[in-house]
Amino acid sequence: MKAREAILTVLDFESTGAVRGHADEPWQVGMVEMRAGRVTGHYHESYLRVSAARPFNPYAPGRHAEIRATLAAAPPPAELWPVWRPWLEGRPLAAHNVGTERKFLQRAAPLHELGPWIDTLQLARHVRPDLAGHSLAEVCAALELEPRVREFCPGREWHDALFDAFASALVLEHGLALPGWENVSVEALGRGLR
Repeated sequence: MKAREAILTVLDFESTGAVRGHADEPWQVGMVEMRAGRVTGHYHESYLRVSAARPFNPYAPGRHAEIRATLAAAPPPAELWPVWRPWLEGRPLAAHNVGTERKFLQRAAPLHELGPWIDTLQLARHVRPDLAGHSLAEVCAALELEPRVREFCPGREWHDALFDAFASALVLEHGLALPGWENVSVEALGRGLR
């Protein structure tokens, strides 16, 4: 399937980070839709339940410390599956360094095979091998995408799941708009264009 013809979901989770005796848990998710190679502006976001007593890794980014009471009252991922399902089933999925997103979705929906997955980190390394680093912020700065991310997410910053999901989606949109990429397939993107 041509990537420009697919309906894709680009997602990001923010997490607690690993702490001795506690598995890494997601506390926020953002999902962004792409159609015909373009970011549509259609999105889903949610905070996710994290026990108020659960410690966060002190190096975990994001504003979780300010909203601990909100997170303790938020729904767990299992309760959100009916909302997430149309965003995830039967669609190619994308994220920047997909390992975290894949891990959390496998925990939330262990009986579902989701994907194929497109890694915008691999895409960025392919498109801009000249960059010293390929963090999402570095790639967006190099491609001059941050102003568009801020248009979609006014008042938000990096390490907000929706902000990062829009940033990843715009990196993918940039790649798909390049000359010669008209016929690139989802499968080729999933293999890192190898």
